[in-house]
Amino acid sequence: MKHKIYLLIGLLLSSFSILQAEDGSRLWLRQPQNAHAQVTANKQSPTIGLATRELQQAWQGAPVTLELKKDKQLDKDGFRIRHTSDGLTITSPDEIGLLYGTYHLLRLQALQSNDLKTDNEIIENPAYQLRILNHWDNMDRTIERGYAGKSLWNWDELPNTLSDRYEAYARANASIGINGTVLNNVNASPQILSAEYLQKVKALADVFRPYGIRVYLSVNFASPMVLDSLPTADPLDKEVIRWWKNKTKEIYKLIPDFGGFLVKANSEGQPGPCDFGRTHAEGANMLADALKPYKGIVMWRAFVYSPSDADRAKQAYLEFQPLDGQFRPNVIVQVKNGPVDFQPREPYSPLFGSMKHTSLMAEFQITQEYLGHSNHIAYLAPMWEEFFQFVPATSQKAIAGVSNIGTDANWCGHPFAQANWYAFGRLAWNPQLGSDEIADEWLKQTIYKEGVTDISPIHTDLKKMMLESREAVVDYMMPLGLHHLFAWGHHYGPEPWCKVPGARPDWLPSYYHKADAQGIGFDRSSTGSNAVAQYPDSLARLYNNLATCPEEYLLWFHHVPWRHTMKSGRTLWDELCRHYDAGVQQVKKFQKTWDKAEAFVDADCFKDVQSRLKIQARDAVWWKDACLLYFQQFSQMPIPYDIERPIHELDDLEKVQLGISNYECPSGELLNRNR
Repeated sequence: MKHKIYLLIGLLLSSFSILQAEDGSRLWLRQPQNAHAQVTANKQSPTIGLATRELQQAWQGAPVTLELKKDKQLDKDGFRIRHTSDGLTITSPDEIGLLYGTYHLLRLQALQSNDLKTDNEIIENPAYQLRILNHWDNMDRTIERGYAGKSLWNWDELPNTLSDRYEAYARANASIGINGTVLNNVNASPQILSAEYLQKVKALADVFRPYGIRVYLSVNFASPMVLDSLPTADPLDKEVIRWWKNKTKEIYKLIPDFGGFLVKANSEGQPGPCDFGRTHAEGANMLADALKPYKGIVMWRAFVYSPSDADRAKQAYLEFQPLDGQFRPNVIVQVKNGPVDFQPREPYSPLFGSMKHTSLMAEFQITQEYLGHSNHIAYLAPMWEEFFQFVPATSQKAIAGVSNIGTDANWCGHPFAQANWYAFGRLAWNPQLGSDEIADEWLKQTIYKEGVTDISPIHTDLKKMMLESREAVVDYMMPLGLHHLFAWGHHYGPEPWCKVPGARPDWLPSYYHKADAQGIGFDRSSTGSNAVAQYPDSLARLYNNLATCPEEYLLWFHHVPWRHTMKSGRTLWDELCRHYDAGVQQVKKFQKTWDKAEAFVDADCFKDVQSRLKIQARDAVWWKDACLLYFQQFSQMPIPYDIERPIHELDDLEKVQLGISNYECPSGELLNRNR
């Protein structure tokens, strides 16, 4: 009887384990771990030990040799996979390259790729030297623009208690080639540099090191004043310089491979060198000099804008371009992909290509601050692919993504939001990969439940849904170049009418849409703010001309009459209405596509995505009705008869008020949002 009870308990625990394995926590690393593969290596180290273990547990093929040796065709992180008479050999000049090669081989196995054929040799080198996640995590474990639970970093328990998720996090990042992490929010607390917290940072760095993940910290420029009561943070002051040198020495004594500092300065109220009459270059160089003996870097953010008569889209360029050539070699200026602020669609930032003598790095936003948080499907690889069409990887040596990771079981909130973390890593390694290819990889490794052998009835449709999802969001939120129509504070819902007493104009939607009786859009042409002049001549001419400006950027660069004739032959107003409606209809199609997937995915995952799609469909209608009913007051034109009628009254929509915490998403129910 006792034996039967133990057997029953064992079966229950086994069943529970299987169920837990389908909660999304394994991300794209779901291959069985019972392979017992034969693996040998010509050197030993903790990192090579990890590569050996990964292959032993998951590789189902021929024996593998891990070969650490120089290779003229390989960069430090690069690897070669080739067939030999004895099996397969993974070669790299550095041990982390062997780990990357291991994960690549296991990815090919999971995808059943033809690249594994015996006549193929694989050579991979990363496009960017630094491939970094930026966590906007606060020390109280809230996350600014986080929609997947609390921060992973439990500062209260560190350094003595280490969560299993710390290593799982490092493993997931290494599997897609990410090699750095900024642990804390760019709106940084000086406390992160205290002796107490540096011990906690050291504990995380020790966990991440074997996976090739270097730790970086966001620092507050006024830290010497806050932590040690210095009277100034002037970067040319000798005491300030000495303070940063001593603090940097303290950090490297604890963490020899510390990566460096990320700095947000003189932006949105953060302190910086301009407070003391110094330039961004002088501030960055002071920190760079402190880091130089240890080969550390400064990532200095170019996200700056201040109360000014200048077009906000121009301000980063106006402030940083004149400093070109003045930064130390170990300073990298970190520039958002667009000139305003991670909008669903922006032209690329004109700083790229205009600072010929300064190292730059692109900053993408993986978390969906402006794209429906974790309620909406918005696969972002197509957005980033647009950026790479204008800004080649060869112009930069580093890239950063603002993380969407939290304590939710599936890490990212929406199951499909995992795809953006994955896509960022894959594109940071190789920007030439297509959105289609990355979506194909992620779906096959992640979304289908175990035991499904034939995905052909649904795979193409799910991939199409992913590839079309970002454009759908653009359509039902802000088509044709509209931008920043979001509600005050949380950037979730629409509020094109937003008025806040005392708020700066560039914090309000009307600053950007400028709707009036004549038309809509921000005139950035040569007759307006002349932001077009910041672009290369060929693009400036294209964007400056109303007749040649691409319609996806039309209202970004021009204030356009409501009755302007579009390429379709319709008026601007009619075209705007049809884009909003197309976005709504597209989300309804996504619902139908997902409903067809029920037999192919885990039941909990199916219900979760189905529920979120209902929210997204309601939100899409909310956006469409709010924007069209509001703008109709100015156009005085009817909504075309053949598109779906509004179901809300503008007066009711203007009463909507959301209250959203740092790590909770709204329910999507309009009735619960009224004042």
